[in-house]
This record gives sequence, C-alpha cells and structure tokens, in this order.
Amino acid sequence: MNDRPYTDDDIRTEAARQLADLSDHLDADRVGQQMCGAEIESMLPPAEADGAEGAHWEDVLNDEQFDEAERAVHTLIKGAADVSEWAINLGADGLEPSDDHVITLDGDGKPIARIHFAFEPGMPDDMRTALVQGIGQAIDAHL
Repeated sequence: MNDRPYTDDDIRTEAARQLADLSDHLDADRVGQQMCGAEIESMLPPAEADGAEGAHWEDVLNDEQFDEAERAVHTLIKGAADVSEWAINLGADGLEPSDDHVITLDGDGKPIARIHFAFEPGMPDDMRTALVQGIGQAIDAHL
C-alpha cells in the first residue's frame, strides 16, 4: 500500500507538463544565449583531432547571420511536436532513444509517418536491427 496521495502516473504527467512548458516559454533571446558557446555540428573536427574544438556560432557568424540562425532555431523549437509525455515515459521505463533506428514512410515526396525506436540499454545491436527490420517488412507487406 502506498501512503502517498498521488500515483507514479501523476508524477509522470506533471513531469511531461513541465517539460512541455519549458519549450513553450522559450523566447528567441534565450535561444541565442544558449547558442553562444555551442559548437556548430557540421564544423566539429574529425575524431582524430585530439583536443581540437569546433567552431562556435558567435565566432563564425556576423550579427545578421547569427540573428537569422537564432530565429531559425527558435522557429524549429516552437514548431516541434510535443513529445514530452513520450520522453518522460521512455526515461522512466529506462529506455534510450536510438538515432540509428528510424522508419520513415514517404508519400508524394514528403514524410507521412515516422517511427522512432527506444531500446533497453543492454539490448544487442543485432536484436535492435532485427526488430526494426521486422516492423519495416510488416509495414511494407500492407502498403
């Protein structure tokens, strides 16, 4: 018996609400502040370059370019799907999202559905791949 007046689901729901609220109240100035000191992904040095640091947004761009990039990042954040509940539940369940395993279904040259996967950290790569391929084959059989 639990002596708390709330459930684990209540905790997850509140965590998801607060996570979503953080991005809802993010303004462009805060986005720009977060970009300062951050490296530009495409300008990171090769893995062999021990101790080398990539280029930072504020060092590479002039003020106009930085403002444009800042607005573009802010627009993407504001237009992002609210997956707060999914993210909280994945973390609470001990699952880790995979960037390597995604299925995208295209229609008329644009994505019409996308399936992202999260796995138990100890799941072997071959098992992950087999699971994703099996789902992909099942989808292909019915399209």
